[in-house]
Amino acid sequence: MPATSASPLFISSKVAARVFQWREAVAALQDAYRNMAPDAALPSRSIAVDRDGWLRTLPAMPNGCEHFGAKLMGITLTAAHPAVEYVIVLFSRETSRIAAFIDGAQITAYRTAATSAAAVDKMAPSDPARLAVLGSGLEAAMHTRAIAAVRPLRQITIFSPTAAHCEQFARTIAEELGVPTRAVQSPREATENADIVLAAARSHGERPILYGDWILPGAIAISIGSTVPHQREIDVSVIGRASLIVCDRPKEVMTETGDMIAAIQAGLDVAARCRSLSELMAGKVAIAQGTTDIALFKSVGSGLQDIVVADLILSKAKRAGLAVPLPIEFESKWV
Repeated sequence: MPATSASPLFISSKVAARVFQWREAVAALQDAYRNMAPDAALPSRSIAVDRDGWLRTLPAMPNGCEHFGAKLMGITLTAAHPAVEYVIVLFSRETSRIAAFIDGAQITAYRTAATSAAAVDKMAPSDPARLAVLGSGLEAAMHTRAIAAVRPLRQITIFSPTAAHCEQFARTIAEELGVPTRAVQSPREATENADIVLAAARSHGERPILYGDWILPGAIAISIGSTVPHQREIDVSVIGRASLIVCDRPKEVMTETGDMIAAIQAGLDVAARCRSLSELMAGKVAIAQGTTDIALFKSVGSGLQDIVVADLILSKAKRAGLAVPLPIEFESKWV
């Protein structure tokens, strides 16, 4: 017989920011990748496209979470002021009912950076590190904070194509983290002497911003900006230097990112170097120390990351009394 479900909750980005903590998110993601759900529970993202816009869906049923669900985002390019909005819909595993709607804009930045930090935590030595950041936008800021949560930083150097943003970002991060931070004039200058290099400044001309001969032997590089075939962020030479490439979704990284497509077209055996993030978390990937090679973490994002972080935020928001009940009801149909 049909029945009505309890009112679902709404979590705003402001509430998400109030309850979010980097170490908790990193630990939750590490657990989810260590105890990886089967492939059928973590399907690839789907993208509906027409000439006027697109709709992207990222579903997931991760192990260890109270909820499962999907993130949806879309845009109509012919709108007067085109903008993308994100919503994460969570279903309760216990009742199978819709439990919450969460503004996914902030969570997308949180989960991307927390996933990179989860990888860095397993790939980088535990010593204090020198971090190079290429970019000064939201992803660059979130990643800097996330990496600082898993590694002590003794120096941060920042390059951004927009000098004013770069200087402001450097001042903000220095004050917030208490780490010596400076803005520099070129990406090569930023990466000199860096133990961890973050590429988060994909150029509008889709030209690589990071090259392999700039990176110190044994360093860890992170690339999060090239997620579809037409995008470029790192040069083929970076991939050529990497004896290990850890991927959140290996198949998508190898076949759907412009950087990897270019590397394969250049004759590099990318598949032989790629290992999954779940293998890294399970201790099945050896990180060579003291070599002339580098290691690379390459991410395209996934529904698993969205749902794990959204599940954590929903739980914390409910405990803090910050979740807003919506004045709506859904009809449930028994199966």
